[in-house]
This record gives sequence, C-alpha cells and structure tokens, in this order.
Amino acid sequence: MRAALLQMTSGVDPAANARTLIQGIADAAAGGAAMLFTPEMSGLLDSDRDRAAGSLAYEEEDRVLAAVREAAARHGMWVHLGSLAVMRRDGRLANRGFVIDDRGEVRARYDKMHLFDVELASGERWRESDRYAAGEEAVLIETPLGMLGLAICYDLRFPDLFRALSDAGASLFAVPAAFTRPTGAAHWHVLLRARAVEAGAFVLAAAQTGEHEDGRATYGHSLAVSPWGEVLLDMGERTGLGFVEMDPALVAEARARVPVLKHRRAIAAPMRT
Repeated sequence: MRAALLQMTSGVDPAANARTLIQGIADAAAGGAAMLFTPEMSGLLDSDRDRAAGSLAYEEEDRVLAAVREAAARHGMWVHLGSLAVMRRDGRLANRGFVIDDRGEVRARYDKMHLFDVELASGERWRESDRYAAGEEAVLIETPLGMLGLAICYDLRFPDLFRALSDAGASLFAVPAAFTRPTGAAHWHVLLRARAVEAGAFVLAAAQTGEHEDGRATYGHSLAVSPWGEVLLDMGERTGLGFVEMDPALVAEARARVPVLKHRRAIAAPMRT
C-alpha cells in the first residue's frame, strides 16, 4: 500500500491553500497513492483574528472542504484533510480533521481534544483555548490503509489517546501538525516514534513548514514511522509531496515481537504513603 503526505506552508488566503490541496490530490493519485494526508490548518493559517474572521465558515459552507471533496471524488482518492478551522453554533471554533473517501463523502470528523496553551522560552505564546473548543471524542475509521486513529498536533503528547485508539483496533495513526520550531526540534521525532512503538502501529504525520504569511514559523519534517519505530519518510523542510510504502504485515509482526497490547493492564490511582 502506498500513502502520500503533503507538506505545506499554508497562508492567509483559503483559495490559494485550496489550490495547493487540489494539486496535491491530483499528484498523489498520479503517484499511485491510496490515500493522501495533509497538515493541521490546511485551509487557513492566520494568527490575525480580525483578518481571519472573514475567511471562517461553518463546515457546510467551507469552500476549502468543498474543493477537497470535489477533487477527491474526481481523482478517486481518499484524503485525510488534517484540519480546518470551522465555526461552531456556539460562537467558538473547532480545529476539525476530516476523512474523505474516494467519492468525496466525509466519512469521519475529529475535533482536536488537547488545546495548546503555552508560553515558550523563545517568547512565543499560544492560547488555543481562547478561540477553540476542545473535542470530546476519540475517532477511529476504516480506510484503504487500515483502521485509522485520528489525532491533531498537540494530541501527540497524550499517550492515553493513542492507547484508547489502538485498544479499539487502530493499526495506524494520523497526526497532522503545525509544530513550532523549538518544540519540533526537541520533541517531534521522539514523540512520533514513541507513539508508533507503544502501539505497534504506523504513524503518518503531515506537517506545516517554513515561514508563514502571519509571521509564524513551523518545523516541517512530515514523517512516516513504521510499527517498529523506524522513520520511513522524513520530508525535511521542503514543501510538496512525499510517498511511503506501507506493508500491513509489519503491524502484526511488531505486535508479535513485543506484545504490549496483550500485556496492558488498567492502572488504578497510585497509593500515597
């Protein structure tokens, strides 16, 4: 099986970002991929709230989502649209990922559960909870590549989510991201490899990269990791497509060599003495 990862430098114009996504779908199909994975905030990356407000829409009105669905159907390509910022009826936003099938139908939705509220030593400050509502449910979906567990960016730091997904049958995880450069350099590779090893599952992580129009900089290094923790693809800082060959037999092989899923136990709260 072949998967494609699209590494982007999304900007403040959803129409331009949609064109990149549409071309990525066409190129992934031409390259023989069964499914394309795109980064977090594929449709809009803009920290200027006033400017971004004019580009935000409810899911059913989102032009980027509509364009990706149409392109997926036209090329017969499954797409994991890493995430879009979509409006909710309560006035807040959701950081929502979509799995779209080869007929252009939305087969699954996942709202990012863990929100990035931090102040970094570099001086960067992020308060996602000021604008976004956290998701409440883990999501698992059958795809041409296997049973896919969904996560988004900061979720990567919470292994309980990945444990729940693998306990429910996930054989691969999608982790679209827009990691900052300091946190990416320190933790991106080790966390993705750890999640793969802990579950004996593939990890596909399409990422944002480079200098963005709103002034931020992202780490890049879209990765594909095997169930044994081997890096099968590292796209560095370039934009564009990367392809990875995936052998589903490697999941069973890794889980047979180290049967951690069978050995997991429920852990009660520790005793304090």
